[in-house]
Amino acid sequence: MVDYHAANNQSSTGGVQTYMEQENDWDRDMLLDPAWERQQRKTFTAWCNSHLRKSGTQIENIEEDFRDGLKLMLLLEVIAGERLPKPERGKMRVHKINNVNKALDFIASKGVKLVSIGAEEIVDGNAKMTLGMIWTIILRFAIQDISVEETSAKEGLLLWCQRKTAPYKNVNVQNFHISWKDGLAFNALIHRHRPDLIDYDSLRKDDPVTNLNNAFEVAEKHLDIPKMLDAEDIVGTLRPDEKAIMTYVSCFYHAFSGAQKAETAANRICKVLAVNQENEQMMEDYEKLASELLEWIRRTIPWLENRTQEKTVNDMQAKQEDFRDYRCVHKPPKVQEKCQLEISFNTLQTKLRLSNRPAFMPSEGRMVSDINGAWHTLEGAEKGYEEWILSEIRRLERLEHLAEKFHQKAAIHESWTDGKEAMLTQKDYETSTLSEVKALLRKHEAFESDLAAHQDRVEQIAAIAQELNELDYYDSASVNGRCQKICDQWDVLGTLTQNRKESLERTEKQLESIDELYLEYAKRAAPFNNWMEGAMEDLQDMFIVHNIEEIQGLITAHEQFKSTLAEANKEREAIQAIQAEVHKIAQSNGIKLSGANPYTTITPASIDSKWKKAMDMVPLRDNALQDELNKQNSNDTLRAKFATQANTVGAYIQAKMEEIGRISIEMNGTLEDQLTHLKEYQKTIMSYMPEINTLEGYHQLIQEALIFDNQYTSYTMEHLRVGWEQLLTTIARTINEVENQILTRDAKGISQEQLYEYRASFNHFDKDHSGALQAEEFKACLISLGYDVENDKGDSEFARIMGIVDPNGSGAVTFQAFIDFMSRETTDTDTADQVIASFKILAADKPFITAEELRRELPPDQAEYCIARMAPYTGPNAIPGALDYMSFSTALYGESDL
Repeated sequence: MVDYHAANNQSSTGGVQTYMEQENDWDRDMLLDPAWERQQRKTFTAWCNSHLRKSGTQIENIEEDFRDGLKLMLLLEVIAGERLPKPERGKMRVHKINNVNKALDFIASKGVKLVSIGAEEIVDGNAKMTLGMIWTIILRFAIQDISVEETSAKEGLLLWCQRKTAPYKNVNVQNFHISWKDGLAFNALIHRHRPDLIDYDSLRKDDPVTNLNNAFEVAEKHLDIPKMLDAEDIVGTLRPDEKAIMTYVSCFYHAFSGAQKAETAANRICKVLAVNQENEQMMEDYEKLASELLEWIRRTIPWLENRTQEKTVNDMQAKQEDFRDYRCVHKPPKVQEKCQLEISFNTLQTKLRLSNRPAFMPSEGRMVSDINGAWHTLEGAEKGYEEWILSEIRRLERLEHLAEKFHQKAAIHESWTDGKEAMLTQKDYETSTLSEVKALLRKHEAFESDLAAHQDRVEQIAAIAQELNELDYYDSASVNGRCQKICDQWDVLGTLTQNRKESLERTEKQLESIDELYLEYAKRAAPFNNWMEGAMEDLQDMFIVHNIEEIQGLITAHEQFKSTLAEANKEREAIQAIQAEVHKIAQSNGIKLSGANPYTTITPASIDSKWKKAMDMVPLRDNALQDELNKQNSNDTLRAKFATQANTVGAYIQAKMEEIGRISIEMNGTLEDQLTHLKEYQKTIMSYMPEINTLEGYHQLIQEALIFDNQYTSYTMEHLRVGWEQLLTTIARTINEVENQILTRDAKGISQEQLYEYRASFNHFDKDHSGALQAEEFKACLISLGYDVENDKGDSEFARIMGIVDPNGSGAVTFQAFIDFMSRETTDTDTADQVIASFKILAADKPFITAEELRRELPPDQAEYCIARMAPYTGPNAIPGALDYMSFSTALYGESDL
């Protein structure tokens, strides 16, 4: 675990004091939430045990195990690495208080200001104070001395977390509560320092419990950080406890602080090794680059010295192009490599000299001078090769000029004829529509005109070929073969052109007949298809009805629809007959239909399919309508049952509410008689509960049947529940008022006649019979009782009285508050000053009193009560064991804090 000794010994009292004052409001906002208190109990207990185990002990209950102060002092010794004063081993309360005070004095000596934390609260097992004390210790010894980039304590710890988790996806640490709920931040901290322990990429943001448990288990097993949090508590809390999270995260900071030093040392070693490795790599790179460059020069020189002649200009130009490629593509990188080789050699020698290492000596034959000599030989061969290529090109250009003209014209003609035979032999008209066939005819007429225009080019090609034969061109065989192929192809194109024209004209006439049938099919299929789609939509339409009349209307409409089905089927058969006639014409004339009607997308198959679906839906619709009719009949019966019971219960509640209102005003007899009568009346009302349960049963059935309206009653179940709860609350409140009146009467010595008088005055001014007097009503009542609250001075007096009877500022005065005020005004009570005067007599006029004097003058139990609660007296003339009876007396009356 973490050793805080060194850091604590170097802390600054001023810095601690400043930060601790920022955190001394723990008792105002921490433990009000039970979830936070539960989290702090577990976290603080685990944190304490992580240190106490060094001394071979631990705690189980944080508020119980620190009560005698022994383990608290031991905890501080382990954390601070200092010896505390010797503890007292007695079992008496005073021994325990003294031990706790020694621990608190030690904490205060470290510059920590303890606010509202006293030894008595710790000894008494006050959980709130105990947790606050442990939090103060954690702040001082685990968090205060954290320093990151000129920030310290909480801010420093937060900045450290942000720096360490910044590279991780889905992690954004902005605080010590909700930023940690999904568990990714904990896993990121561990992975940043120990990537071998966690596979971070496998974690999912939507599985916080698994993420949290993974981090807690890894930290406990491999980092010796005990589990201080429960994943379920963190996920189940809207805002996890900040102090519990900070405590646990601080353990990670201290656990990884040692790893930082090792990392710095490793970086220093790596830097030295990196320089050496870089030098070695530069040597290897030089040797490799020099070998490759020399090998390239060796392979290139024979190619530049080759003088083999070619037969055509193109071949020589290809060699010229290869040479240009060599000059522009292959040689420039080698020039760069040669330059880089010299730079690398010089740089390497400089680095070796600066690092006191011996100079680099390349392998034999790979010196910079060797490379420069080979490069000079390469450039000489390069110059001779370029001059030879230019002279050969000029010689062949004269011979190939005529051949080039032949090939140019032949290429143009072949390019034009490319694909023409395939175009003329295709039978695309067999699967084309009428409009497409007409377009093909116009396109064919344009092709015939183009064919006639190319006749002159064919004749020119034949003439040039004849001239090349006469001049005995070396490649005459290929020229003659190409010319013959062009002439043969020309004859074939003429024959195919005539055949295609005849086929197109014949197909055009047949498709005109089919087009008329397609148009008629489209005109009749569209409205019929729309009718079927509408019918299927109606048959599948979800219906929501609320009464019998609505479902009967749907059944009537459905019967009318079924009467039209026979006529619709006849229309369907007529439409299918048109499509059959189209296929008959196409089959008899060998026409391959494209399969699509140009005038509609509706197919015969889709019509038959929709017709079948519609016919299958009819009986399903019949059954659904009948089921809904049966359901509505059942719902109507259930509405009537609920309404009958609701009307009875509603009338009963209304009557009893009015009756209770009269009883609370007109009650007679003694208070005990009134209380007995009210409790009997309460039993009578509670006996009506079975009727409420019966109504609840009917309401449950109505909810299960999804019934949302009821024309038989104006009552709702919610309305009746509220009324019943108000009835029970009213009678209970009335009984409680009478019980409080009895307590007030007995405690204050008020007679029955006075209570009657107070009740009569209160009821007289309670004009709206609400059971409470508004401010103006209460003022009128005081005036009637003789109080002067009308003038300017009276206004301040009335404000004072309202502060007594209405401390919450609600603007209304209850009867109990009225009785308390009147009894306080008419009875004699003790005051703090009277009690102080009494203690002063027992103390023989001293400003303090001793335990012996209290035991001598008071009964034993009351004497011990005072001794346990009186603070030590620290004023003038104080003696050992002196107790402060003045602050004790004022605390009894709530006039100051003990």
